[in-house]
Amino acid sequence: MYKDHIVKTRATDNVAFMGTIAVVIFVVALFSGVGEGSLARLMGPIVLDLQAPLLRNIAVAATLSTTLVLNLFILGRFPLRAQIITVWCELLVLFLLFFDTFNLSYSFIASKVGYMITQGVFTTVYVSTLSIAIAFVLALLGATARLSTNGFAIAIASFYTSFFRGVPLLIQIYLIYLGIPQLGYVVGAVPAGVLALSLCYGAYMTEIFRAGISSIPRGQWEASRAIGLTPWQTMSRVILPQSMRLIIPPTGNQFISMLKDSSLVSVIGVWELMFLARTQGRAEFRHLEMLITAAVLYWLLSIVLETVQARLEKRFDRAHR
Repeated sequence: MYKDHIVKTRATDNVAFMGTIAVVIFVVALFSGVGEGSLARLMGPIVLDLQAPLLRNIAVAATLSTTLVLNLFILGRFPLRAQIITVWCELLVLFLLFFDTFNLSYSFIASKVGYMITQGVFTTVYVSTLSIAIAFVLALLGATARLSTNGFAIAIASFYTSFFRGVPLLIQIYLIYLGIPQLGYVVGAVPAGVLALSLCYGAYMTEIFRAGISSIPRGQWEASRAIGLTPWQTMSRVILPQSMRLIIPPTGNQFISMLKDSSLVSVIGVWELMFLARTQGRAEFRHLEMLITAAVLYWLLSIVLETVQARLEKRFDRAHR
């Protein structure tokens, strides 16, 4: 959205609004029984002498609502960037406190995280990068076929997108890994996983590319052909550079989704992040530690990809202007 230059009162300066927020938080916390949970243990000095459950619930709910409303009031006076950074930090602290209630073995996590990174993260990034590169080519070919006037090309491309978008990815992985050997070709786990991810996401990205290319006025294609450019030159030099501004955001989202869906190839024995999280935690019954570690590593990888995507979007937006 565009920045609104109309001066208006901040919601955090509205006493009625803040009071309503405080009452809602207090009522929800009170009826949720917060005085009996882990939050009450964190507020031990406040509720230590309160034996009655109702009084303990009221004390914890009142403290929680007051703290949150005061936090909102203070954040309302911060500039936008400071608000974003502060809220991110607060949410991160809440997540860490939430995970800390699981009685995790941090020494076990520390002993395994190095191997999770060197083996699991490397394999995950390798499989995802190779798959997205192949999917990019398939999507470009599929979109070109869908927009052509050749009936055979349209039929093949539409059948491809319909099948691979309509069948669950997990089934596709099994069909490729178990089905191709029936034809006499033995396929390894990694090639089968890459092929399944490429075909599946290539089908989704075909529609993204088709929509991006279709957004360019037809007159530009006709003008390019009129000055003697070949169809390939027209597509590569005129149409695609303009359509990339619309293609990059959803393609970046597809890459992030593929990064997480690459965990499905663990079912055929690929030693990626999810496979290691299950096997490393199984030996000592530390499943939760390894799953949380894998979740954090997936999240960090997604943040890196989001940053790269944002930079690419800015670059193509600047070129468009």
